[in-house]
Amino acid sequence: MRTIALCSAALALAGCSAAPQEPSPQRQVQDYFAANNAAARQGPAAQQEFFDRTQHPEFGDQVCELDGLTVQLEPALSTLRPDPGYSPDGAGPPRGKVFVVGVEVTVRRDGTITGRQVGSQHVVLLDGTTHGFAPCPSGSGS
Repeated sequence: MRTIALCSAALALAGCSAAPQEPSPQRQVQDYFAANNAAARQGPAAQQEFFDRTQHPEFGDQVCELDGLTVQLEPALSTLRPDPGYSPDGAGPPRGKVFVVGVEVTVRRDGTITGRQVGSQHVVLLDGTTHGFAPCPSGSGS
């Protein structure tokens, strides 16, 4: 019993808490893009599942079919910044903490690069989960 009391006192003095700390926004965003790219390496079906699962819940009906494409997203994390005024398609700001980051986008079909561009991507931290807004290939509908 004395050992527990000493440990508790030591934690209090050190400013520690037993509760796990939430990762930084930069780490959460980095993990989101790493998971996206891992899914892209597995193929279109795995990436479609990733986008379906991580789409912001208020925009779940706006996920496009990838039509056999994969989308690799390489973020420039040094550009990550809050963007609380972001409003997808004028629908109003999504719930959560909204961030924008510069990304290099590489689109592939059957492993062959069909397009590459630099742009920005919005992500939202909501209830401990990182959500995104799935891309829609040109000519593809929901």
